[in-house]
Amino acid sequence: MTPSEFEHAFRALVAAQERGTANTGCLACERCERCSDSTFLEDCKRVVRSNYCVECTDCTECSHCVKAVGCIGCSHCERCERCTQSAYLVRCVGCSGCSYCFGCVGLVKKDFHILNEPYERQAYFAKVAELRSALRV
Repeated sequence: MTPSEFEHAFRALVAAQERGTANTGCLACERCERCSDSTFLEDCKRVVRSNYCVECTDCTECSHCVKAVGCIGCSHCERCERCTQSAYLVRCVGCSGCSYCFGCVGLVKKDFHILNEPYERQAYFAKVAELRSALRV
């Protein structure tokens, strides 16, 4: 096989994969594409081993997430991107091992933060309720 034959065959395989939309090993997934080994997803794309997620893309081992992109091992996260092993995040990007953060970027092992600033637990929930209302999140 010549290098050009390899490249041609490789591009053909990639194109065939991109055309496919079937899910594999999924249960009760609605309007999903290319998801695998997941349950109760809605409108997700390329989600793996996840449960009860809605409108997520390229996530793995997540549960109860909404509109997450590229998250791994997260639960109850909303509109987050590239977060890992985190829970109850809203509009966060690149956070790892965090919980209860709102609008944070790049935090590691932090809890109860808004825009990367720490809050006391009670103050956090009050401020998040205010922000959710104002931002309609």
